[in-house]
Order: sequence, then structure tokens, then C-alpha cells
Amino acid sequence: MNLSSTADAGSSGTPVPPSAGDGRSSGLVAALSLGTAPPGGYSVIQFQPLPAIRPGAAERAIEVDQTNRSVIVDEQVVVKWFTPPPPLPQPAPEFFAHLAAVGFTEIARPYAALTTRDGDPGTLVALVTAYLPDAADGWDWCVTEAVAGRTACAADLGRLAADLHLALATPSPAIPEPVRHGDPGDGWVRRATHALSEALELTRGEDGEWLAAIAGRLRELVEPLGRAGDTPRIRVHGDLHVGQTLRWRDGYAIIDFDGNPTVRGEDPYQPAARDVAQLRTSLEHVAEVAIRRRGADPGEAVAWAASARDTLLSAYRTRLAEGGKPWLLEESLLAPFEIEQECRELIYATRHLPRWRYAPMGVLRARFPS
Repeated sequence: MNLSSTADAGSSGTPVPPSAGDGRSSGLVAALSLGTAPPGGYSVIQFQPLPAIRPGAAERAIEVDQTNRSVIVDEQVVVKWFTPPPPLPQPAPEFFAHLAAVGFTEIARPYAALTTRDGDPGTLVALVTAYLPDAADGWDWCVTEAVAGRTACAADLGRLAADLHLALATPSPAIPEPVRHGDPGDGWVRRATHALSEALELTRGEDGEWLAAIAGRLRELVEPLGRAGDTPRIRVHGDLHVGQTLRWRDGYAIIDFDGNPTVRGEDPYQPAARDVAQLRTSLEHVAEVAIRRRGADPGEAVAWAASARDTLLSAYRTRLAEGGKPWLLEESLLAPFEIEQECRELIYATRHLPRWRYAPMGVLRARFPS
């Protein structure tokens, strides 16, 4: 794989990922906008035409991107460079092709994906999307709504999730058979109990002791997943929380179709309830953030989360019914998936962001008071 020229390599010879100001992102975008081959020998998957971008256009970094490098070019386009590039297949290119085909617009407009075929099956180097002016993610704007006690935003999130699922259940050339059926057997309950076991193993100290004390109750709560039956499945987002929902100048947008960072090798077709469960639990995490970072009253924040969760679910149900597909949501799966998600939050905290542990632990302690 060649992310850069030899001159851009570090002392070890390893290519240096592009960064804001080095001109590589603007050079790439300019080439794509002109329809010429991009520098670096990449393969290009084009989703929609790019706006005209001149070579040498201004670049600036998106500082909040902690795991990859995202560069804004000419205040119009974002190039998200993956560091390191993950192996193909990856979900985002297929999602982008499908959503563009069915006319779903509540995302940052997808322009292109860059891949390399140095390996088999190759790697995803970068995604190129529209820049959304005045955008803030949910860990900012939704926390502000929680502190103010406003829940109307939860209805917006419910409608947004339903619109996404309706789009993902619509056939396209990219996904011609979007709805799958078939009894998963004990696959979902095994996945949930494995997440619980991993969370128990990774969570240390007082939190770990408390979690071990309620592990039996948690296992009982995920058991219904083994009796799910023939629940319809679609290509879900897979990591749908408030941080993946931007509120920008013209509305809302869902971002980061890269899948759940704590899940590997699972069937990409899952119940819509998995996304809904994660989005609802993230509202409880918003309350924990409001308490920790904004000094919100704990009782008021927890009450806000409970109301917001109900508001979101009601709006989601209504939107699915309006779209003619109320059967997409199997509500009996919500509670078990929510328990699994809190376990995955603990796994994520240990592996990637230890300071985050307070949020899922706060939610679990509120749900299971001693």
C-alpha cells in the first residue's frame, strides 16, 4: 500500500498518513472533482459527483476525530483517512452506494471511497464526503438539551433512525434483497452472553465486583434473545448512538457507518431493534455526561433520560408505521440488546477510552440499585 510518496515516509520507511496542511487531501479532492486519477494509485469507488475544488485548496483538521485523520478541504469536502487502513470488505462503501441509490439524504453526502489492492482483498484507505457547516455531534448538542430538560430532540432521533431503517429495507442495486429472514437459533444470546463475560473479565476494581454481583440477573435478561424466532433483519448501522448524529445548519445527519468497534465477524444483517436499543441507551449516557461534565442534577438527568427514551421509541414506531413497515421492529428484543450494549460500552472503555467507564456503570447502577 502506498499512502504517500517516498518523500513522505518516516525514518522507518513507513508511509506517513496524510494530515491537514500537507496538500495531499486537497490534491486528492481536486483530482476527483476533475474526474482524473488521484495521486497514490488508489482505486476509486464514486458515489456522487464532487463540487469543483481547485488544486491547493485550503485544508484544516477535524480535531475531535480520535482514531483516524479527517481533513476538511475548501470548507466543502471531508477526507477521512483511516489509520491504519482496514481490510476490505468494510460496510461504509456499500452503505453509501445503497443510501445514495434509494435517496436517503440525512447523511453527509457521500462522494467517493479510496481503496488499494496491494493485498487480498485490499484495504479501505479513505472516505470522501460533504462537509456539514456548523455541525456538532450528540455528545455536545444532545447534552445541552438534557441539561435544559428538553426532550423534543429525542423525537427527532426516533424519526431519523426510522427513516434510516426504512431506507435500508428498500431494495437497491447495491443491496437488492435488503430484508432477510430465518431463525438465528441461539446466536444472538451467545453473542450477548459472550459480551457479558468479556465485560466481567475486563472491568476491574469496585466496578468489577459490583458487576459480578449482578451478572446472574444480567444473564437472565438476555435469555429472550434465544427465543427470537424469525425476526426480520436488515443491514443496520451497527454503532448508532447520539455521537453518530450530527446536528448541523440544515438539520440532522447520521455518520460513521464503520460498524461497532467491539464486534468482529458477525452477520451484518441484524434486527432493527439492535440500532434502536443502542440509540436509546445512549440517551442514558447523555444523562451521565450531563451529570459529570455539566453539573446536572442527577435525579433530573435520569428522569430526562427516561422520558427521552420513551419519546424516541414512540416517534420511531410512528415513522415506521407511516412508511408501511411497522414489522421491522421486534420490541421484545430491545431490553436484551440494551443489556448487551452496556456490556459492550464497558469493553470499549477498557480497550479504547478508560475514562468512559463512568457512563455505562452509571446506567447499570441506576437500573439495578442495590
